[in-house]
Order: sequence, then structure tokens, then C-alpha cells
Amino acid sequence: MRVDSWALTDVGRARKHNEDGWLIDEQLGLYAVADGMGGHAAGEVASAYGLRCVQEQLVTKRSLLEEYVSNPTPDLEAQLVREVELAINVASSAIYHMAQRDKKRHGMGTTLSMLLIADKKAFMAHVGDSRIYLHRAEQIHQLSEDHSYLWEQIKKGAITVEEAKNSPFSNVITRAVGITETVQVDTLVLDVLPGDVLVACSDGMHGYIESDAELAQILLSADGEEVPKRLVSLANARGGKDNITVVMMKVPGDADDPSAVDVIEKLDILRKIPLFRHLNYKELVKVLNQTEQRTFGSGEMIIEERSNGEEFYVILSGEVRVTKGGRTLTSLQPGVHFGEMALVDRSPRSASVQATKDTRLMSLTRSSFYQIVRSEPVLSSKLLWSFVQVLSHRLRATNEALSDARNEAVPTRHPLAEIDDLRREVTKLGTAEANSTDVPVSVDD
Repeated sequence: MRVDSWALTDVGRARKHNEDGWLIDEQLGLYAVADGMGGHAAGEVASAYGLRCVQEQLVTKRSLLEEYVSNPTPDLEAQLVREVELAINVASSAIYHMAQRDKKRHGMGTTLSMLLIADKKAFMAHVGDSRIYLHRAEQIHQLSEDHSYLWEQIKKGAITVEEAKNSPFSNVITRAVGITETVQVDTLVLDVLPGDVLVACSDGMHGYIESDAELAQILLSADGEEVPKRLVSLANARGGKDNITVVMMKVPGDADDPSAVDVIEKLDILRKIPLFRHLNYKELVKVLNQTEQRTFGSGEMIIEERSNGEEFYVILSGEVRVTKGGRTLTSLQPGVHFGEMALVDRSPRSASVQATKDTRLMSLTRSSFYQIVRSEPVLSSKLLWSFVQVLSHRLRATNEALSDARNEAVPTRHPLAEIDDLRREVTKLGTAEANSTDVPVSVDD
């Protein structure tokens, strides 16, 4: 897939040296930004050396990339994810040992945010507080998460985003390449679609962007090398207190392309499902990566009542009929899901589902769901919390239905029957008092 790219770096208005670095290797499909730390002759060395190490490491995997492009299997995809993670750790080890040999460079390190684009997929790897944004279908999505003290405080709810902007701890990061011999790397695999614009930038750039809408407006109002120029000018106009670096990638085409529409619609459908309501865009992408697309012809059975199954389904197109004991319960249309309890419960299916038209489904298996839960702690917490909410809602609805059914099952009594009951109670009371006292009691019928 063709990708056009542009880059620009600037020292800013306050610094004397530029410790940022960027890399574009179009033949390899590698695009990266690094922001060094450790002072002059240390920070700029760390960023440059880190980028070079990553590039050299991934060049040795060119045959793997070519194999993946020709045959993009899940196994090869997983192997490429491990390779981009390893590349950053190779850089981290190299920078760490360089600093150990030179006391003047002790403590040097760098952020590193990169994208390796292989045909229709992008492999993101990220450490630090530089960022990667995706502009798709007129919306901005931050794909990376800052490894910084302030971002940790925001996630905990200790401070707001507005308070973070004025905090004196804005430069404190919790993860960097080279500070230790190995580093935890955030990774993500995403589809590269016609019309996509990807932006990688250092914190000296994104720290001056006031909102996602502002960034979207700049991306829409300019093109090519003019975009990095405008972004750098904006950062300098608003203070330029740090080095400023921008790398921009643009995929020719637009979001109306059928291949783009298909992926965008799937993500939109996932977002509307109660189980995934709390997920951000990056987390939705991770769920989508675990799904498969399946097709069923008209009349073909998808789920058999009382059978064992482990798939959760979302209808992309077509129609299905749900039956129980041979009796039709309902028909389901595109955008509706069914079978989600199979993700956590091994009980037999409670109903049958049959395609009444040629139907296209998106499926998520129990094993794939557990893979997400095991590997993504934050994402798994959101999913499990959503499951609790869904089950709570169903339990409440079931209790209300049973209560209504119970009330309807009680026969309505004739008003005269209640009068007869009252008369009998009065008679019993009069007899009891007559037997226990000397006072005569008269009961008038």
C-alpha cells in the first residue's frame, strides 16, 4: 500500500539543542519519532541511536515482512508484533550499556513511538510520552497512551486534564527506552485504510494542541508538507518551550472506499454493543483484531438449541430467526448481537438461530476473548465490568417479568367472597369472647 510521508523538527524557542529525532524509511515502511533526555550530548545521542538500532534490527526481518505481505496469517502477524517489541528492547539495551560506559551519559534515555506499515496493516510500538494519532473519517483517535506521571494521575481520577496542563510535573515520564536494559512496550495492530492520516509527534508538539478538534481542523485545512509546518508554527507561537517534531503519514483515497467502509462500520457496531460501551477506540481495535468474519446462506443453521458453543456473534448484514422448542421468538437485523453468554458460560445454547437470508456475521470466540482478558488488564476490567452490568440488567428484567407473571396467575376474587370471609371472621371472634367472659355477646347476621 502506498503511503505518503513528511517530517519536520524544530529546536523550539527555549532550548539551545534539539534532542528530538525522527525516522522515515519508506522502503521498510518504518516511521518513528524519538524525544531524548539526559542533556546535550546525551539526549540527542539517545534519540538518534535508539532510532538507528530499531531500523537496523527491523531491516534484518525484511524477509518476514515480505512473507507477511504475501500471506498475512495470524501467526505471522503475532511474530511481527514480537519483532517490533524486540527491536525497541534491543535499542533500550544498547542505550543503557552505552550510558554505563560513559559517566557523562548516565541516565540518558529516549521516548520512541513508531509505526511499521506492512501492506494493509500498521504495527505500532510505543514507549514514553510522544504520541501517535489517527485521523479517520473526520475523527481524531489517540492510539498511544502517555507513560507519564500526570497521565497515571488522570487515569486514577486524582487530577483533571485541565489541571494536568498547569502541573509542574509535566516532564516526568514513567517509562523510557535506555533507562533500564529492557522496557515494557505498548503494541497495537490496526488496519491501514484509504484516507487515513497518521501523525507521530513529540510532547513539544502535542502539548500545545488544545483539542482533538483543533488537530483535525489543521489536518483538513492543509496537505502534504504544509501540515508539519503549520503544527510546528503553532507550537512555537504558543511558547515553543521544548523541541518540536512531527512525522505525518497519509494513505491516498478516502473513507468512502469499500475497504474503509467495512472496517469503520465494524468498529461503529462494536462501540454500540453494551459489552463494549466503555472501550476507547484503541481498545475497540484490539477487540476487532480478535474477531473473524463468517457467512451463512439462507436457511443455514448458525446455533442449535442445547448444543455446546463458544462464539459470540454480531450481524453485519442479512437476517436471522431465533427459535426455542420449535417456536419462533424473534428475528434479528444487522447491528444486533447474540450468543454473548458463551464467552463466559459453557452451558448449552438456550435457543436456535437460523439465517433467513444470506447473512454475514462477525464472531468472537471464547478463547479469543480470554486472550484479551489475559493480555490486557485495563481492557479486561472494562469488559468484565460491562458483563456485570449486562447480567444485572437481565436479572432485574427477569425478576420484573416473574413478578408480573405471578400477579397475573393469582385469580381475581369476587367482591362478595371477601364479604363472606369477613362475616366468618366476625362470627369466630364473637364465639371466642362468649366462651371467655360473663358478658353476653350478640352477633347480628
